[in-house]
Parts: sequence; C-alpha cells; structure tokens
Amino acid sequence: MSDATGTSLSTAARLDRMPITRLHIMAVVCVGLGLFFDTYEVFLAGTLSGALKQHFQLGADPLKAVLASAFVGQFLGAIFLGRLADRIGRRRAFLLNLGIYSLFSLVGGIAPNVEVLVASRFLAGVGLGAELALADAYLADLLPARLRGRFTALAYTVGFLGVPTAGFLASVLVPTTPFGVDGWRWMFLLGALGAAVVWALRRMLPESPRWLESVGRHDEADALMTAWEDSARRSGKALPEPDTTSAPVVVAEKLPVSAIFSARFRRTTIMAWILNFCSAFGYYGFGTIAPLVLAAKGYSIVASLAYLGFIFVGYPLGSALSLPIVERVERKVLIALTATGMAVAGLLFGYSQSVPMVILWGFVFTLVSNIYSNAYHVYHGEIYPTGLRATGAGVAYSISRLTTAALPYVLLPALVIGPEFVFGIVAVALAVLVVDVLVLGPRTTGKALESVTPPIEVLGPIDEIDMPKVSG
Repeated sequence: MSDATGTSLSTAARLDRMPITRLHIMAVVCVGLGLFFDTYEVFLAGTLSGALKQHFQLGADPLKAVLASAFVGQFLGAIFLGRLADRIGRRRAFLLNLGIYSLFSLVGGIAPNVEVLVASRFLAGVGLGAELALADAYLADLLPARLRGRFTALAYTVGFLGVPTAGFLASVLVPTTPFGVDGWRWMFLLGALGAAVVWALRRMLPESPRWLESVGRHDEADALMTAWEDSARRSGKALPEPDTTSAPVVVAEKLPVSAIFSARFRRTTIMAWILNFCSAFGYYGFGTIAPLVLAAKGYSIVASLAYLGFIFVGYPLGSALSLPIVERVERKVLIALTATGMAVAGLLFGYSQSVPMVILWGFVFTLVSNIYSNAYHVYHGEIYPTGLRATGAGVAYSISRLTTAALPYVLLPALVIGPEFVFGIVAVALAVLVVDVLVLGPRTTGKALESVTPPIEVLGPIDEIDMPKVSG
C-alpha cells in the first residue's frame, strides 16, 4: 500500500498509525483470558501444596516433584512452542498451547495417584509454556508503538485476576467435597473448562500481519491491513500519516534459532537470560514458597489459604496500577525500581510475625511485583525482531520456568533455616537483576519495534546476520 504521497508503506508503519479499534480490544481480552489461566496454573500447585501433601501423604521429595513438574513442562513448552509460533504463526500456536493445557489439566483433576498428577501437570505445563511468549509477541506485533505498553499491561491485568481467583477458590473448595469430589480436584477441572472456552474465543483472532510480512506473505498481510483500515474508517476513526522513517519495509526476515546467539543479539540474549533467572526467584519464588512460609510461621492450611487470598489481591491491583505508569517511565528503569521494591517488601514479609504485618507486606510485595511484571512482559515483546520475537521470548521464559522448577529444591531447604533466610536469597537475586537490566538492557519505551531491533534479511549462514539488509 502507498500513502497520499505515493510512498510505499510497510505493515509496521500501517500498524503503528492505527487507532485503537474493536479488533485491538478483542485481541487484548482474548490474550488476557489466556493469561488468566497461565497465572492460575502457575500459582495453583503452591496454593494447593498443603492440601496435596495431606491427600497423597507426600514426603518432602514427592512434594518437590509436584511443585516442579508444571514448570519443567513449561520450560520445554516455552522453547518449542515459542519457536513454533515464529514458524507456523501466532494464531495456530495460540490454539495449540491452550488445547494441550486444557486436556491435561482435566487429567490432573481426575488423577488417581501422585504419579499421574505429576505427569499431567508436566504435560499441562508444556501446553502453557509458550503462553507468555505468544502473548507478548502477538500484542507487540499488533499494538501501535505509542500504546503498546499500556494495552499489553491491560491484558496482563485481566490475566492476573487468575492469582487471587486461585487463592480464594482454594480457600472455599479445598475444605469441601462438592458433589462428592475433593475440592482440590475442582481447581484443576475448572482450569480445564475455562481454558477450553478461551480456546474457542481465540479462533476469532486474526493472524499477525507483521508475522505474515516477515515470512514473505505480503499479499495476505496487505489484505488483512486493508480490511482493518477500512473498518477503522467506517467507524469514523482517522488514520494519521505514518512515520515512515522508523518503520522500514521488510524484504525478508527468516531468522534461524541460532540468531539469538549471534553478535547482533548476544547482549540482548544475555540480558534476557539473567533477567529471567533472577526474576524466577523474586516473582515465582514468592508464589511457590509463600504458602509454606505461612505454614512455617504456624498458621493452619485453611487460615493460610485465606491470608493468601488477601495477599494475592495485590497482583491484579498492581497490574492495574501499572497502566498509567508503564508508558511514562522507561521500561528498563521501571523494571529496576520495582524489583528493588520487591526485595524490600519480601524481606519485611519474611521477618513479619503478626497476621496484619504478614498480610500487609505480602500484599505490598504482590502489588509492586505486578507493576514489575507488566513492564517485564512488555519488554520481552520489544527486544527481538518479528522473526525471532516469540523464539527469543520463549527461550528466555524457559530459563525462568526451569529456574522456578528448581526453586523448591533451593528454597525449601533454606526455609528450614528460616523465612528471613529465604527472602534474603530472593533479595540478592533481585539485586543482580537490577544491575543486569540497567547495564545491558536497551531502551524501548515509545519506540517503533523496528527501531529497537531493525529487521534483517538473512540470505546465507549465521555469520551474515550481523549485516542488516532492509529496503525502504
């Protein structure tokens, strides 16, 4: 397509000039609902750890396996399904990952023994492993640069409602047996049913025009963008002149997986891997270990679940609080500031002895952690080009998932020493994270994606990747 002056416009330029339309809102809602079940699942085992330990009479090692199994699955899923999204498209990968999760969450709900439970959670984790990478890549692909952070944060705000939902549902269901079925089983069955509904909704989503262009399907990308632009005009929304200087026309961008290790992206990849390794201690470490910390402080399973319900309210509230902030503060600076806040709140949570202080500092931790989390997720969708966006984010997230799988083996023994020691470890990891992202991370806020990571036409071996070749 050309603008009024006859200048050829790339898909990126056309996407960045788009006003927010019904399609944008539908994408944000459908992605957010999928993220709801990702966060629900991530915090499920930790939330139910006491009930599962009691039901299956689990010792220390089997409990670690239950806690770790879904994260090991997510480690593999993030790598393979993330890469698949760059090969077969965002939409197909979205449908595949939720279908796998829904099926095996159902199996987990009817698991007759701990072995089936561990296996089903591993396979459900494979399905959900790429959810974050897909969400970040798809929303980054679709949303205009000026609003990318805010609307991605909005999707995660919807998603993080899954955390208090898991906490409150557990406090209601675990002590009961609705229709003669153990309450903890209903937690898995509800996850399976809800994910199936979201799978049906996601069938309405279009493919990413940026991805279509990146794999050479220019006519399809143009047709999709033309229909979208016509729809915006019919609804009375003006299309401003695009900034053609910041969004070059992409000739080709077929990047192999090994490109993330090339000289061009090596710094970004190192930064993202360290960020995800340390983030697992701060963010997922809290959700995994908090129920057991409360138990170590002497609170009953039912009381702990009720306290967690209040503490976990901070997740969606923090996510909502990020909406007016995430476009005003440079992304990597916001990540560093909130990670520092998490370290302080976590230490105070570990040292708290009274119920009000436990709930207060737990709530502050979750509130700040989801301002952090939204900036972190937006950032992952911005630091790699379209042909590597889901792959790079997926491999980085896999580091987080593998680290989270190992956390029970690190933090549970540390808990024997005391909650203060556990959150001391968390604080050190977050300090490393702050230095990493400030020193190695690129600036991205408000920039067109193509100006953060200019597209590359790969015509030969991996060593040619360092030579950008774009037209326009």
